[in-house]
Amino acid sequence: MRVGKGWGLVLLALAAGCSELRASGGGDEAAVPAGWYRPAVHASWHWQLSGTVNTAHDVDVYVIDLFDNTPALIAALHGAGRRVICYFSAGSYEHWRPDAWRYAGVDLGNTLDGYADERWVDTRSANVRAILRARMDLAVAKGCDGVEPDNVDGYTQDSSFPLMAQDQLDFNIALADAAHQRGLAVALKNDVEQIGELHSHFDFAINESCHRYRECQTLAPFVDSGKPVFNAEYQSKYVTSSANRATLCADARARNFRTLVLPKRLNDAFRYSCD
Repeated sequence: MRVGKGWGLVLLALAAGCSELRASGGGDEAAVPAGWYRPAVHASWHWQLSGTVNTAHDVDVYVIDLFDNTPALIAALHGAGRRVICYFSAGSYEHWRPDAWRYAGVDLGNTLDGYADERWVDTRSANVRAILRARMDLAVAKGCDGVEPDNVDGYTQDSSFPLMAQDQLDFNIALADAAHQRGLAVALKNDVEQIGELHSHFDFAINESCHRYRECQTLAPFVDSGKPVFNAEYQSKYVTSSANRATLCADARARNFRTLVLPKRLNDAFRYSCD
């Protein structure tokens, strides 16, 4: 889920010419490339989904919005030695996106809690999956090294669709396989309830507020497999108190997590790193 609504240069022609993400199940039929970017467990990162991207952070990985940023920006980050992961929402409809017209009425469910301008989508829908194929192809065209598909836990939400845990596993594995087929790294965003089944399919985790909700231990399989956990915390106590930040960072370092304290709008208004 995100707040910023700016538009970038978008290659809409990709929407008509995408290869297939399976209508159900995990994995494309096409041959999977021999390799794609796999961030190291100790990789540092910056996460900015709104506002003008601050390219001055000395980190290994930037996570930025797929639609709002240009190939030129991504190329500039590559020139500075950064890898670039591109964000899009896989499980929700955002009306301001340039491909929003592709969603059918039957694809759209209830609004997201706290995000009244987003709606859950039926992740079983072949049309929804076709839209996500196009977004991954756009990521390739723009030069992204990987993708961050968001809102991949609709089965735990009041989506209006009868989604079950197996439906979510099927969808998430299909996303991971489709990304890899395109030579893209892929992040598992939250969905901590299914990490045991999913961590082997994803290259790293992006998590929000595992310290706040006391669920960081569920992310251990990623680190144990040599894959990074990129964690962000938003609580004001970490912004206003250096002692609280020190306690947070000590716990994050003990877990070998890459933890940042960020504004919830993810606009680079402030940034504290535990690295």
